[in-house]
Amino acid sequence: MNEPEDDADEALAETALVITLSDEDAGGRLDKALATARPDLSRARLQALMAQGALSRDGVVIDDASAKALAGDYLLIVPPPTPALPAAEAIPLVVLLEDAHLIVIDKPAGMTAHPAPGTPDGTLVNALLHHCGTSLSGIGGVARPGIVHRLDKDTSGVMVAAKTDAAHRGLSALFAAHDIERAYIALTRGAPAAWAGTLTTRLGRSPRDRKKMAVLRAGGREAVTHYRVRSVFGSGDRVLAARVSCTLETGRTHQIRVHLASLGAPVLGDLVYGSAAPALSVRAAIEKAGLKRQALHAAVLGFRHPITGETLRFETSPPPDMVELEAALRDSLEENSARL
Repeated sequence: MNEPEDDADEALAETALVITLSDEDAGGRLDKALATARPDLSRARLQALMAQGALSRDGVVIDDASAKALAGDYLLIVPPPTPALPAAEAIPLVVLLEDAHLIVIDKPAGMTAHPAPGTPDGTLVNALLHHCGTSLSGIGGVARPGIVHRLDKDTSGVMVAAKTDAAHRGLSALFAAHDIERAYIALTRGAPAAWAGTLTTRLGRSPRDRKKMAVLRAGGREAVTHYRVRSVFGSGDRVLAARVSCTLETGRTHQIRVHLASLGAPVLGDLVYGSAAPALSVRAAIEKAGLKRQALHAAVLGFRHPITGETLRFETSPPPDMVELEAALRDSLEENSARL
C-alpha cells in the first residue's frame, strides 16, 4: 500500500467537492445521480473514486456505486490528476510470457501498478511502456498497457497486462466472471483456529479510515477466500507463525490481508492490518531475513488466453526475503505439518 509521506501536502493537492442532490435526484443509482449533478465527472470516474473511498455522506464513506441516491450533500475528495501518458522507464522485468496480445510478469515487491500522486514513476506501467515499446497497439486509443488486475505495491508475484484493446476486453471479462485461477502464499502471525476453510464476507472501505479495507456487516462487495494452513512454527503447543495458502474466487482490494487478519492471523510484516506485534522469536526471524514488507506472494495465475483460447498457467516461487524468513522460522522454532 502506498501512503503519502506528508498528509498535509496530500490534502493541499486534493480537491473537496460538495455535491448536493435534490429530492428530484433521489431514488435512483447514486453514481448516475452524481454524474447528472456534476456533468464534468463521468460515471466511470465517479465509480473509480467511490471504489477508492473518496465519497462520503455525513462522515460515512460510501463505496457502492449502485447504492440508492438520497437527497442532501455528498463530499467527494478528488485527487490531483496524473499524467495521461506516463514516461517509459528502463526498469528490468521478469517476463514469463509475451506475445502480440499480452504480457505476463513476475512483479517484484516494492513496485506499484500505476502512476499516482506520491508515485509518479517507477511503476509497472512505466516499465511496460519501455519494455513493450511499439508493440503496444493501444488501449482506448492510447499506446499504454491495459492493467486488468493489481497486486499491492509490497506484494510480489504473477501479473498479466494487455497490449491490445481486444486482449484488454477479453481479460477484463475473465476477471469480472472470476474465471481465473489465483493462488497466494502467506506467512502469518500465528495461524487461523480452523486450519482450512472458506471466508465469504462483505468487503469495503473502513468507515473509520478510508485508506483501509474492512469486513463489513452490510454494503461493500462480496469477497470469497479459500485458505489452508500448510505448516506451523511454534514453541511447545503455542503456534507463533504459519505458512498459509489462499485461493481467490474474488479479487477485492487487500482481500487476503483483511481476511487473514479477521481470522487473527495477519500477514507478517503487514503494517496496515498487522495489529499486535509477533513473538520475539518471530521478530528476530523477520530481521534475520531482511523482510521489509508483508510476506505475501501471488504464486499462481491461470486463465484462458483472451485471443487464442489457449489455457495458460504460471507459477513462481516466493522471492528470497520470504524464502529466508521461512528458513529462519524453521531454524528457530519447531515446525509441524503432520496434522495438516
